[in-house]
Amino acid sequence: MSRRTRRPGPADAGTAARCTVTVCRGCCCGTPKIPGLDHDAQLTQLRRSLAETAQVRVTGCLDACEHGNVIVLQPSAAGRAAGGRPVWLGLVNDTDAAGDITAWVEAGGPGLADPPGVLDLYAFTPSRRIRQTLTE
Repeated sequence: MSRRTRRPGPADAGTAARCTVTVCRGCCCGTPKIPGLDHDAQLTQLRRSLAETAQVRVTGCLDACEHGNVIVLQPSAAGRAAGGRPVWLGLVNDTDAAGDITAWVEAGGPGLADPPGVLDLYAFTPSRRIRQTLTE
């Protein structure tokens, strides 16, 4: 049995070279279990501000509930070539965090630009098992 490589189609146009911002909206993230934040507004803000710069996708539970709300920034192709790796951000429960994420992605994202200093406070390293839930 041969392995086929998926060829990019029209739906992929322009997305392969961009960063991907994965927003967890599973069992805890994006729910009333994490109070004090308009979760829908956070997702809308990310989608609007990054519409031309990154792919924003929503996923089910990333199994890092103790860090909810979790957002993962995956580097662009150029960022990966420059050594960038996915950056996991947890406790993203501040209304200004989406703006900081947007600023970093617009500057190039992981591998191409340093994150705004405040995002260091959100960064965490999940277990290998959890990291494997996202395709690197």
